[in-house]
Amino acid sequence: MPEHRRSRWIGRVFQDPMAGTAHAMTIEENLAIAAARIGRRGLGPGVNRHRRTWFKEQLASLRLGLEDRLSAKVGLLSGGERQALSLLMATFTNPSILLLDEHTAALDPARAELIIRLTEEIVRRSSLTTLMVTHNMEQAIRLGNRLIMMDKGRIVLDIAAADKGSLTVEKLLREFERVRGEQFVDDRVVLGG
Repeated sequence: MPEHRRSRWIGRVFQDPMAGTAHAMTIEENLAIAAARIGRRGLGPGVNRHRRTWFKEQLASLRLGLEDRLSAKVGLLSGGERQALSLLMATFTNPSILLLDEHTAALDPARAELIIRLTEEIVRRSSLTTLMVTHNMEQAIRLGNRLIMMDKGRIVLDIAAADKGSLTVEKLLREFERVRGEQFVDDRVVLGG
């Protein structure tokens, strides 16, 4: 199946908060483009009263006050606000799978935690199958129902939900070293950044 046909079943949020939105357009315009992926497209207006009301409802669920800033340029938003907006837009089509490519890596710790909380809420509310790529081992252990660790393109660990409960970063590092037969060296992962 060509990429443009598959895309309707895939939502994605990039590492760079700038990549998921059009900075020169308003919040409302960005939402209209994302919403256009739903159903049939035509030559009618991208925003009408009904859609604007729906946009406000969706934005209100983020609890960031963006529902009152529909006419604000997205380029004026903080990285965390842009990432929250990208996350919301990625789920408009009720995708079969949501791909999160280190979607908190470029954010400060407080905003990263906010985006993780919003991600958990949206995934739970929409019952989304989600694949989250992260170098943050604490996040990998805490979130989701399965942890797969890869090294050089190969799966080296596959840990089910039942086994994640007792897992710590230190235990995960030891297990990685045991499986790979070498010491794990990556400060970004160990320090969670």
